[in-house]
Amino acid sequence: MRKDVFIILLFLFAAGVANAQTERVKNQPYADMKLYHLGFHIGLHAQDMILTHSGLTENGETWFAELPSYNPGFSVGVIGDMYLSPYFNLRVIPTVHFGDKTFMFREKETGEEFRTDIRANYLTIPINIKYSALRLNNYRPYLIGGVYGQMDIGRKKGNPLLMKAFDFGVEFGVGCDIYLPFFKLCPEIKFCFGLGDMLDKKRSDLQNDPSLMKYTNALSRVSSRMVVLTFNFE
Repeated sequence: MRKDVFIILLFLFAAGVANAQTERVKNQPYADMKLYHLGFHIGLHAQDMILTHSGLTENGETWFAELPSYNPGFSVGVIGDMYLSPYFNLRVIPTVHFGDKTFMFREKETGEEFRTDIRANYLTIPINIKYSALRLNNYRPYLIGGVYGQMDIGRKKGNPLLMKAFDFGVEFGVGCDIYLPFFKLCPEIKFCFGLGDMLDKKRSDLQNDPSLMKYTNALSRVSSRMVVLTFNFE
């Protein structure tokens, strides 16, 4: 009896694999041959920072910082795509990321804590190369990567910690084109790594409260990171 069940299960598995490989009617068979096409995307992201501490001691205090948690944010943007070859596309993807970060500072000796929230709304302009695999029925996975520049349009002076207005970096990700009858739906995840130092150390805006400079002086460098999950409509 067990042998018969095993044979039946093996047959069903083989039939399922064969069915998955069967050629089906393709939606939008010529969608990838357009020289140019446009689209848009919406999604979620999480902002992060790599913090390098200075180790400076001021007035007997030494402060260290961390980002204790990730706050989800909202992303929206447009897609401009240019066909290069059957496997490669050039893409420009202006995007706005609405989000914020929470910094937790802790004094080394006393354990005193200080928390501050910083809103960061980034206007990002990535230039990416998209490499697509062979299309299987109505699915086509791809890899994507490139460089980006971004501007913080939510920057507000007077905060205990202030980031610079401009940054740049590299990004890479994976996704899959799903061909529907009237458009392509493409779930995509990207990882973004800033290469610049985001910490603004020239804090003339703190002249009325110079005691807040200890939080800026506690850090020597701050680099941005971000994970972005989007759904592209093309």
